[in-house]
Amino acid sequence: MEDEVDRLVAAWRRERPDLDVEPLEVLSRVSRLARHLDRARRLAFAEHGLEPWEFDVLTALRRAGDPYQLSPGQLLTQTLVTSGTMTNRIDRLAKSGLVERLPDPNDRRGVLVRLTGEGRHRADGALAGLLAQERAILAELSSGQRGELAGLLRQLTAPFDNTPG
Repeated sequence: MEDEVDRLVAAWRRERPDLDVEPLEVLSRVSRLARHLDRARRLAFAEHGLEPWEFDVLTALRRAGDPYQLSPGQLLTQTLVTSGTMTNRIDRLAKSGLVERLPDPNDRRGVLVRLTGEGRHRADGALAGLLAQERAILAELSSGQRGELAGLLRQLTAPFDNTPG
């Protein structure tokens, strides 16, 4: 079975035989897959009235476990956005009734962000929808192939994820 990347690579090999275009065979497919995943994510989230950034914040809180709360700093670490962006996101989610701000009992100047019941309901629904979309994308691979692919991708992403900054 030929795909668009095969055609792209063949064209580059024809036009630039002096270059080793082998990396394109992997990374162009990863890039194309990322675009397909982004579309699937947006669809799953939209079905639950969420934007991708809302899902990211709500699920960070959901993963924290009961009482589903984190400090804004902890949310920054998990979502990789600036503090100004996070403040704006928390404001918008609070206005929508999906999170609430509470005083931090361990820091008089600090706040905690807590998931509301509605926020939890929407995050859970969107996650279930996302997993259904992702299962469909991976359906052509066996369990062993999925495990192997996960390991190979981990090997590529770990250096980025474990580098400070």
